[in-house]
Amino acid sequence: MNNHFSTKTKTLLEDYQQQRLPQHVNNNQATTYIPPDQSLMEDAIVALAMGKNLLLKGPTGTGKTKFAEALTVRFQQAMESVNCSIDLDAESLLGFKTLSYDEDQKQQITFIPGPVTKAMTNGRFLYIDEINMAKPETLPLLNGVLDYRRTVTNPFTNDVITAKSSFRTIAAINEGYIGTVPLNEALKNRFIIIDVPYIQGEQLAELIKQSTALQDDTYIQRFVQLSADLVRATTDGRLAEDAASIRALLDACDLSAYIPPARAIHRAIVEKLDEDREKSFVKNIVETLF
Repeated sequence: MNNHFSTKTKTLLEDYQQQRLPQHVNNNQATTYIPPDQSLMEDAIVALAMGKNLLLKGPTGTGKTKFAEALTVRFQQAMESVNCSIDLDAESLLGFKTLSYDEDQKQQITFIPGPVTKAMTNGRFLYIDEINMAKPETLPLLNGVLDYRRTVTNPFTNDVITAKSSFRTIAAINEGYIGTVPLNEALKNRFIIIDVPYIQGEQLAELIKQSTALQDDTYIQRFVQLSADLVRATTDGRLAEDAASIRALLDACDLSAYIPPARAIHRAIVEKLDEDREKSFVKNIVETLF
């Protein structure tokens, strides 16, 4: 699995695995992720093994979550996840109090740990998806978690939580989307940033074959070309980034194993676009390929 990495990188990974707590890991998470560039995977492994926080940046549908899941498998770690939104608050991150009953059926107040608390106390990976969707006033809660202190004061119990040495944080952002806000410098400076581009060419063909029901090589190559055309159009500003989503493309490939490709693309990609102009543009590309 790690044959492409340098000896130093392999040593860092092995050192980390020796210090981690035993975790239940889903090894299937790594089997369907192919990095656009092997150096991205190696750089991410080096950063995490050295105790750095990782920020994955890129358009929607480029596989940032799959990338994070693949990293947890490389490190043989379990992962706690936070899905950010404008409604994210301290309870969503750290946990909340609730009423429960003890053995004698007496009511008591119990604290239910949140994903940040569980990741820190169990030495797991913490994945924060779309971190720039959260309200700016919520994120400072994480400052102590993400710097050298690796601590947070739980406002609901007043306990100071100190992370186990194997605790790591991976976050992901889609820049420029409605509802997102720029990360402030204090938070951004706590991360090593990796730009995740669209997977293309033979790597995309391999991904389609590995992770979808479509196995026809001719159609696979046409979908690879379709993806290249859509990525080029988004780069030129003729299409919204959603049109080039690899996630949507894989959905279309799956459907194409059972229904005509043009119809599959219409369901998985075209109908997600807002403007008629963009829909017509994609339809024209599809007609030339299928």
